[in-house]
Amino acid sequence: MNPFNFYTKLDLIYLTNRRARNIIELLEGIREAPGSVIYYHTHRFLQQHVYLSPEPPNDFAYWTANTLQETLLAEKLAAIDIIEFKTIMELKNKLVKTIEEYLLMEPEIRNAPPGMEFHFMKSRSFVLQTGYVANDLKEFYKILEIIDINSLYFHVFEARMRLGKIDNDFSIWLRSVGEEEAAAVVSRLDPYTFTLEGLRARILNILKRRLDEKD
Repeated sequence: MNPFNFYTKLDLIYLTNRRARNIIELLEGIREAPGSVIYYHTHRFLQQHVYLSPEPPNDFAYWTANTLQETLLAEKLAAIDIIEFKTIMELKNKLVKTIEEYLLMEPEIRNAPPGMEFHFMKSRSFVLQTGYVANDLKEFYKILEIIDINSLYFHVFEARMRLGKIDNDFSIWLRSVGEEEAAAVVSRLDPYTFTLEGLRARILNILKRRLDEKD
């Protein structure tokens, strides 16, 4: 069997020293931002909301709504479905296009009050071994029950979006050990519609059914 090595990650957050006072500066900042900045401002809520209701707003939508009072633009930014995009650059281009189209409507350009500018930030991830290795489906199931939530996040979200893999790590491994059906079901899950603990429970349920079939 091909063993699965569980990894986890730690994040170090940086200020980029770039700020935006209005929509035009926000657009310029997004255009010039590296992928690590876009990833941070669209995904950080997912790790924070382990048990709470999923689908929180991204930082761009939150700031335009609550600081600039640009409700229409905020709704358009919040409506961007992250799962549609295979790479961070595709997501970045969608954010840019959304703001550009809004600016064609010639809205009044409002500046944020002093001290409430948008601060562009980025995260740097340090990938670490957990020491957990699964040699078969049963061991994989037992480890997934207890593994740190950051490991789940790394293998599902970062593997596909930030590292540019074609699928999440779990589905890739399941296919490699002949579990094509389970891999397909896990792959079809929309991870952005679950809390992290809810996502863990859903994947465990899929694997439990498969283990029961094999017994």
